[in-house]
Amino acid sequence: MTTILFFLSSGLFLGWSLGANDAANVFGTAVSTKMVKFKTAAVICASFLMTGAVVSGAGASHTLGKLGSVNELAGAFVVAFSAAITVFFMTKLKLPVSTSQSIVGAIIGWNVFAGLPTDQKVLTKIVSTWVFCPVLAAIFSVIIYFSFKLFLQKSKIHLIRLDSLTRWGLLIVGAFGSYSLGANNIANVMGVFVPTSPFKNYDFYGLFSITGTQQLFFIGSVAIAIGVFTYSKKVMETVGNSIFKLSPIDALAVVLSSSLVLFVFASKGLKLFLESMSLPSFPLVPVSSSQAVVGAIIGIVIAKGSKNMNYGILGKISVGWISTPLISGVVSYFFLFFMQNVFMQKVFV
Repeated sequence: MTTILFFLSSGLFLGWSLGANDAANVFGTAVSTKMVKFKTAAVICASFLMTGAVVSGAGASHTLGKLGSVNELAGAFVVAFSAAITVFFMTKLKLPVSTSQSIVGAIIGWNVFAGLPTDQKVLTKIVSTWVFCPVLAAIFSVIIYFSFKLFLQKSKIHLIRLDSLTRWGLLIVGAFGSYSLGANNIANVMGVFVPTSPFKNYDFYGLFSITGTQQLFFIGSVAIAIGVFTYSKKVMETVGNSIFKLSPIDALAVVLSSSLVLFVFASKGLKLFLESMSLPSFPLVPVSSSQAVVGAIIGIVIAKGSKNMNYGILGKISVGWISTPLISGVVSYFFLFFMQNVFMQKVFV
């Protein structure tokens, strides 16, 4: 059991890194606009994130597993650790990078080291979402912004009443976003451990059952929650203030837009419903909450006439997105070499 916990520790580190980095994408705009206190945001984010991870986290992990099924626990440890180191480094630079890109890069590094082919169809599906995710978030953001604007013009709500409604709106939408983040991104944290999961399914006297995968996801979600409380405030400031100065209503539109994007890429129920109606559906893929929120902010900028955007910060974030999977892949390859040849651990079958 001690060995198992040691190998799982890299997933917990990655979970902590995700919580430290990606919580900003859910509540960063709300906190930076002073509409929601950081402690309140952290409690809501952690609670709903853990719920989303356990209840709805399995869907996106299947797609990630098709990219590369890491079949040894030591190999899964290295892949998760490599992704975590990359995300932690970017977090230290106060850049809201993609945990999804980091784990994909690390898995490809494992594929190369193990001499196994990377499923190009699955890789194309995942990479295409890196482009489609911010674009979809921007589209949602523009639509929601103008909908809010029209509603406010028609309703003529008093400013004090509007302030109260906006605060409650940010809390509710933030809770939804946190649930969606847990459901979509827990695959990045613990997905590589699913093929070698040491946990068994448990049935509690016929009342309810919890699978080994759900237990794994719960442990990972606890690590994410700790990351939210201990280190997410700094990145929240970058997301909320540095790209573009948002009003409280803008912040609400951004959080709702990015949350919707995470939800549509994680909801198995929505996918099945769309397919039953013979409509095109979204793939169940762990997308980047960082890309979603930045795309949503860009949507607000476009809606407001494309003025006052901090292109310098946006450029730094873009460079982080491009470099993240490359760095993670290289780190994964070299760490796998050391794990196998120095620590004499089997990293692939």
